[in-house]
Amino acid sequence: MEQAGRGGRTALVTGASSGIGAAVAALLVARGYRVLGTSRDPERVAAPVPGVTYLALDLADDASVRACAEAAGPVDVLVNNAAESQSGPLEELPPEALERLFRVNVLGAVRLTQLLLPAMRERRAGRIVMVGSMLASFPLAYRSSYVASKAALKGFADAARRELAPYGVRMSTVEPGSIATGISERRTEYVAEDSPYRAEYATMLRHLNANEAGGISAEKVAATVLRAVEDERPRPLYAVGSNAPFVFALRRLLPRAAVLRMVARRHGLG
Repeated sequence: MEQAGRGGRTALVTGASSGIGAAVAALLVARGYRVLGTSRDPERVAAPVPGVTYLALDLADDASVRACAEAAGPVDVLVNNAAESQSGPLEELPPEALERLFRVNVLGAVRLTQLLLPAMRERRAGRIVMVGSMLASFPLAYRSSYVASKAALKGFADAARRELAPYGVRMSTVEPGSIATGISERRTEYVAEDSPYRAEYATMLRHLNANEAGGISAEKVAATVLRAVEDERPRPLYAVGSNAPFVFALRRLLPRAAVLRMVARRHGLG
Protein backbone atom coordinates (compact mmCIF):
# COMPACT_ATOMS: atom_id res chain seq x y z
CA MET A 1 0.00 0.00 0.00
CA GLU A 2 3.00 2.33 0.11
CA GLN A 3 2.17 3.48 -3.41
CA ALA A 4 -1.55 3.89 -2.71
CA GLY A 5 -3.23 6.28 -5.06
CA ARG A 6 -1.34 4.90 -8.05
CA GLY A 7 -2.04 2.08 -10.47
CA GLY A 8 -5.84 2.09 -10.37
CA ARG A 9 -6.45 1.11 -6.77
CA THR A 10 -10.11 0.99 -5.76
CA ALA A 11 -11.55 2.51 -2.59
CA LEU A 12 -15.06 2.06 -1.21
CA VAL A 13 -16.30 4.85 1.07
CA THR A 14 -19.62 4.40 2.81
CA GLY A 15 -21.83 7.41 3.44
CA ALA A 16 -20.14 9.40 0.68
CA SER A 17 -23.08 11.64 -0.19
CA SER A 18 -22.16 14.35 2.35
CA GLY A 19 -19.98 15.29 5.30
CA ILE A 20 -16.88 13.28 6.11
CA GLY A 21 -17.65 10.59 3.55
CA ALA A 22 -17.88 13.07 0.68
CA ALA A 23 -14.66 14.77 1.80
CA VAL A 24 -12.83 11.44 2.01
CA ALA A 25 -14.13 10.40 -1.42
CA ALA A 26 -13.02 13.70 -2.99
CA LEU A 27 -9.56 13.41 -1.46
CA LEU A 28 -9.13 9.83 -2.67
CA VAL A 29 -10.22 10.82 -6.20
CA ALA A 30 -7.58 13.56 -6.12
CA ARG A 31 -5.00 10.95 -5.08
CA GLY A 32 -5.78 8.83 -8.13
CA TYR A 33 -8.01 6.15 -6.67
CA ARG A 34 -11.01 4.69 -8.42
CA VAL A 35 -13.61 5.63 -5.82
CA LEU A 36 -16.92 3.95 -5.09
CA GLY A 37 -19.18 5.82 -2.70
CA THR A 38 -22.40 4.66 -1.10
CA SER A 39 -25.74 6.27 -0.44
CA ARG A 40 -29.12 4.88 0.52
CA ASP A 41 -30.42 6.33 -2.75
CA PRO A 42 -27.67 7.17 -5.26
CA GLU A 43 -30.18 8.86 -7.56
CA ARG A 44 -30.95 11.48 -4.92
CA VAL A 45 -27.44 12.52 -3.88
CA ALA A 46 -27.71 16.31 -3.74
CA ALA A 47 -24.09 17.10 -4.59
CA PRO A 48 -22.30 14.06 -6.06
CA VAL A 49 -18.53 14.12 -5.70
CA PRO A 50 -16.98 14.36 -9.19
CA GLY A 51 -15.27 11.14 -10.15
CA VAL A 52 -17.16 8.99 -7.64
CA THR A 53 -19.42 6.11 -8.70
CA TYR A 54 -22.28 5.73 -6.22
CA LEU A 55 -23.66 2.38 -5.08
CA ALA A 56 -26.84 1.80 -3.10
CA LEU A 57 -26.32 0.76 0.51
CA ASP A 58 -28.65 0.51 3.47
CA LEU A 59 -26.56 -0.74 6.37
CA ALA A 60 -29.68 -1.78 8.28
CA ASP A 61 -30.56 -4.28 5.52
CA ASP A 62 -28.30 -7.33 5.18
CA ALA A 63 -29.46 -7.98 1.62
CA SER A 64 -28.46 -4.43 0.68
CA VAL A 65 -25.04 -4.89 2.31
CA ARG A 66 -24.47 -8.09 0.34
CA ALA A 67 -25.62 -6.47 -2.90
CA CYS A 68 -23.28 -3.52 -2.35
CA ALA A 69 -20.30 -5.80 -1.71
CA GLU A 70 -21.09 -7.77 -4.86
CA ALA A 71 -21.45 -4.60 -6.95
CA ALA A 72 -18.19 -3.21 -5.60
CA GLY A 73 -16.14 -6.33 -6.25
CA PRO A 74 -12.56 -6.51 -4.92
CA VAL A 75 -11.42 -3.27 -3.32
CA ASP A 76 -8.05 -2.15 -1.98
CA VAL A 77 -9.42 0.29 0.59
CA LEU A 78 -12.61 0.26 2.67
CA VAL A 79 -13.61 3.32 4.68
CA ASN A 80 -16.52 2.49 6.98
CA ASN A 81 -17.84 6.00 7.51
CA ALA A 82 -21.65 5.83 7.26
CA ALA A 83 -23.39 6.12 10.62
CA GLU A 84 -26.38 7.55 12.42
CA SER A 85 -26.30 9.76 15.51
CA GLN A 86 -28.56 9.32 18.52
CA SER A 87 -29.03 10.87 21.93
CA GLY A 88 -31.29 10.56 24.94
CA PRO A 89 -31.35 9.31 28.54
CA LEU A 90 -30.48 5.62 28.73
CA GLU A 91 -33.74 4.93 30.58
CA GLU A 92 -35.80 6.31 27.70
CA LEU A 93 -34.07 4.91 24.61
CA PRO A 94 -36.57 2.70 22.73
CA PRO A 95 -35.29 -0.84 22.15
CA GLU A 96 -36.08 -0.62 18.43
CA ALA A 97 -34.07 2.62 18.13
CA LEU A 98 -31.10 1.03 19.92
CA GLU A 99 -31.30 -1.99 17.66
CA ARG A 100 -31.36 0.11 14.52
CA LEU A 101 -28.43 2.24 15.66
CA PHE A 102 -26.26 -0.81 16.29
CA ARG A 103 -27.32 -2.41 13.02
CA VAL A 104 -26.32 0.70 11.07
CA ASN A 105 -23.27 1.84 13.03
CA VAL A 106 -21.77 -1.52 13.93
CA LEU A 107 -23.26 -4.67 12.44
CA GLY A 108 -23.69 -3.31 8.92
CA ALA A 109 -20.12 -2.01 8.82
CA VAL A 110 -18.76 -5.28 10.22
CA ARG A 111 -20.78 -7.32 7.71
CA LEU A 112 -19.52 -5.24 4.79
CA THR A 113 -15.97 -5.70 6.09
CA GLN A 114 -16.46 -9.46 6.32
CA LEU A 115 -17.66 -9.63 2.72
CA LEU A 116 -14.75 -7.60 1.33
CA LEU A 117 -11.98 -9.15 3.42
CA PRO A 118 -11.43 -12.42 1.52
CA ALA A 119 -10.26 -10.64 -1.64
CA MET A 120 -7.91 -8.42 0.38
CA ARG A 121 -6.52 -11.43 2.23
CA GLU A 122 -6.00 -13.38 -0.98
CA ARG A 123 -4.12 -10.44 -2.53
CA ARG A 124 -2.28 -9.98 0.78
CA ALA A 125 -2.94 -6.24 0.71
CA GLY A 126 -5.68 -3.92 1.90
CA ARG A 127 -6.58 -1.06 4.18
CA ILE A 128 -9.71 -0.81 6.33
CA VAL A 129 -10.55 2.36 8.23
CA MET A 130 -13.35 2.59 10.77
CA VAL A 131 -14.55 6.16 11.27
CA GLY A 132 -15.46 6.33 14.93
CA SER A 133 -15.79 9.21 17.37
CA MET A 134 -13.73 10.65 20.21
CA LEU A 135 -16.83 10.05 22.34
CA ALA A 136 -15.81 6.38 22.31
CA SER A 137 -12.71 7.42 24.27
CA PHE A 138 -14.42 10.24 26.20
CA PRO A 139 -18.00 9.11 26.98
CA LEU A 140 -20.71 11.72 27.40
CA ALA A 141 -23.95 11.51 29.35
CA TYR A 142 -27.13 11.21 27.25
CA ARG A 143 -25.08 9.88 24.33
CA SER A 144 -24.69 6.35 25.69
CA SER A 145 -26.05 4.50 22.65
CA TYR A 146 -23.90 6.43 20.18
CA VAL A 147 -20.85 6.15 22.44
CA ALA A 148 -21.36 2.39 22.77
CA SER A 149 -21.77 1.91 19.02
CA LYS A 150 -18.54 3.75 18.25
CA ALA A 151 -16.69 1.93 21.04
CA ALA A 152 -17.90 -1.38 19.57
CA LEU A 153 -16.62 -0.41 16.13
CA LYS A 154 -13.20 0.41 17.59
CA GLY A 155 -13.23 -2.87 19.51
CA PHE A 156 -13.75 -4.85 16.32
CA ALA A 157 -10.90 -2.96 14.63
CA ASP A 158 -8.47 -3.32 17.54
CA ALA A 159 -9.12 -7.04 17.97
CA ALA A 160 -9.13 -7.93 14.26
CA ARG A 161 -5.99 -5.91 13.57
CA ARG A 162 -3.74 -8.77 14.71
CA GLU A 163 -5.77 -11.36 12.77
CA LEU A 164 -5.36 -9.51 9.49
CA ALA A 165 -1.77 -8.29 9.74
CA PRO A 166 -0.15 -11.56 8.56
CA TYR A 167 -2.15 -11.22 5.33
CA GLY A 168 -1.03 -7.67 4.59
CA VAL A 169 -4.37 -6.13 5.58
CA ARG A 170 -4.11 -3.14 7.91
CA MET A 171 -6.97 -1.89 10.05
CA SER A 172 -7.28 1.43 11.90
CA THR A 173 -9.85 3.59 13.61
CA VAL A 174 -10.12 7.35 13.11
CA GLU A 175 -11.78 9.21 15.98
CA PRO A 176 -12.90 12.74 15.10
CA GLY A 177 -13.84 15.19 17.82
CA SER A 178 -16.45 17.90 17.23
CA ILE A 179 -17.08 18.34 13.50
CA ALA A 180 -18.98 21.10 11.73
CA THR A 181 -20.94 18.90 9.32
CA GLY A 182 -24.51 19.71 10.36
CA ILE A 183 -24.93 16.30 11.98
CA SER A 184 -26.79 17.91 14.89
CA GLU A 185 -29.69 18.52 12.51
CA ARG A 186 -29.90 14.80 11.64
CA ARG A 187 -29.49 13.35 15.14
CA THR A 188 -32.40 11.28 16.46
CA GLU A 189 -33.46 12.25 19.98
CA TYR A 190 -35.44 10.32 22.55
CA VAL A 191 -36.51 12.22 25.65
CA ALA A 192 -40.04 12.38 27.06
CA GLU A 193 -41.81 15.69 27.59
CA ASP A 194 -42.14 14.92 31.31
CA SER A 195 -38.71 13.29 31.58
CA PRO A 196 -36.91 13.87 34.90
CA TYR A 197 -33.74 14.18 32.79
CA ARG A 198 -35.08 16.83 30.42
CA ALA A 199 -33.42 19.94 31.92
CA GLU A 200 -29.96 18.40 32.14
CA TYR A 201 -30.37 16.78 28.72
CA ALA A 202 -31.22 20.17 27.20
CA THR A 203 -28.09 21.67 28.76
CA MET A 204 -25.92 18.90 27.34
CA LEU A 205 -27.50 19.21 23.91
CA ARG A 206 -27.04 22.98 23.79
CA HIS A 207 -23.31 22.64 24.53
CA LEU A 208 -22.95 19.68 22.17
CA ASN A 209 -24.50 21.59 19.28
CA ALA A 210 -22.34 24.64 19.99
CA ASN A 211 -19.19 22.50 20.08
CA GLU A 212 -20.12 20.87 16.78
CA ALA A 213 -20.92 24.20 15.15
CA GLY A 214 -17.43 25.40 16.06
CA GLY A 215 -15.76 22.11 15.26
CA ILE A 216 -13.22 21.14 12.63
CA SER A 217 -14.11 20.70 8.97
CA ALA A 218 -14.92 17.41 7.26
CA GLU A 219 -11.87 18.03 5.07
CA LYS A 220 -9.57 17.96 8.09
CA VAL A 221 -11.01 14.63 9.16
CA ALA A 222 -10.62 13.35 5.59
CA ALA A 223 -6.93 14.24 5.65
CA THR A 224 -6.54 12.10 8.77
CA VAL A 225 -8.41 9.22 7.13
CA LEU A 226 -6.00 9.48 4.20
CA ARG A 227 -3.07 9.13 6.60
CA ALA A 228 -4.61 5.94 7.98
CA VAL A 229 -5.01 4.67 4.41
CA GLU A 230 -1.55 5.58 3.15
CA ASP A 231 0.81 5.44 6.15
CA GLU A 232 3.38 2.70 5.64
CA ARG A 233 2.79 1.51 9.19
CA PRO A 234 -0.70 2.70 10.11
CA ARG A 235 -1.46 3.17 13.79
CA PRO A 236 -4.39 1.47 15.52
CA LEU A 237 -5.94 4.85 16.35
CA TYR A 238 -5.88 8.32 14.81
CA ALA A 239 -7.66 11.18 16.59
CA VAL A 240 -8.36 14.62 15.16
CA GLY A 241 -10.11 17.74 16.46
CA SER A 242 -11.21 18.78 19.96
CA ASN A 243 -7.57 19.27 21.03
CA ALA A 244 -6.98 15.55 20.54
CA PRO A 245 -3.23 15.43 21.37
CA PHE A 246 -3.76 17.33 24.63
CA VAL A 247 -6.88 15.51 25.84
CA PHE A 248 -5.52 12.05 25.00
CA ALA A 249 -2.39 12.92 26.98
CA LEU A 250 -4.60 13.94 29.90
CA ARG A 251 -6.53 10.70 29.55
CA ARG A 252 -3.33 8.75 30.10
CA LEU A 253 -2.39 10.80 33.16
CA LEU A 254 -5.69 11.36 34.97
CA PRO A 255 -7.92 8.87 36.79
CA ARG A 256 -10.87 7.69 34.73
CA ALA A 257 -13.37 9.47 36.97
CA ALA A 258 -11.54 12.77 36.46
CA VAL A 259 -11.69 12.36 32.68
CA LEU A 260 -15.43 11.71 32.80
CA ARG A 261 -15.93 14.83 34.94
CA MET A 262 -13.88 16.85 32.46
CA VAL A 263 -16.07 15.71 29.55
CA ALA A 264 -19.23 16.46 31.54
CA ARG A 265 -18.09 19.99 32.39
CA ARG A 266 -17.26 20.68 28.74
CA HIS A 267 -20.93 20.02 28.03
CA GLY A 268 -22.36 22.10 30.85
CA LEU A 269 -22.86 19.22 33.29
CA GLY A 270 -21.30 20.22 36.58
